[in-house]
Amino acid sequence: MSPSPAIRYLSRDPVMRDLIRAAGPCTLKARRGFSPYESLLNSVAHQQLTAKAAATILSRFRTLYGDGRFPEPTELLATPLEALRGAGFSRAKAASLHDIAARTLDGTIPARRFLARLPDEAIVERLTSVRGVGRWTVEMFLIFTLARPDVLPVEDYGVRRGFRCAYGGAELPQPRELAGFGERWAPYRSTAAWYLWRAVDMHEAAFGRA
Repeated sequence: MSPSPAIRYLSRDPVMRDLIRAAGPCTLKARRGFSPYESLLNSVAHQQLTAKAAATILSRFRTLYGDGRFPEPTELLATPLEALRGAGFSRAKAASLHDIAARTLDGTIPARRFLARLPDEAIVERLTSVRGVGRWTVEMFLIFTLARPDVLPVEDYGVRRGFRCAYGGAELPQPRELAGFGERWAPYRSTAAWYLWRAVDMHEAAFGRA
């Protein structure tokens, strides 16, 4: 099977080419079954937590509604903040969940088909008006829900660590520095980000966490 256009393009960078060979095929896939509302709830749960800790909290959260599903926005708004905190959310995150529900009902967070017609920066501007939803959260939404191909989350700790693992250096790159360097990966920066995350995984497998 011939490489995808993204892999062929990124492989022009010798360091990225070596990283691609070591990590193997990109398995980045969008969460097609998630609505924007559900995706943002999921992303807020993952903020500043490991995937395992976030999954535990989300499981408790879904259990609040009896059948292991995400609640409808009206159900979530009717859930007391203390019940959300009991599931493991911080006070700030619980308030953010309520605002996500409210902004879904008022149309600020629209249906997926509407967002699909908007450019990346318009989506960032629209969704960061929601409490607790910053640029990083929207960038994760763009990559993992809308499958946008050219997103480089330069403030993401894992991406910055992956850059240091792959390209060397004593310090993590500053976001502005990484954004400038990453211009060479456009229009496939989402795939580049995926490989930088894999660089961290491979480094930790070989040397432990650094």
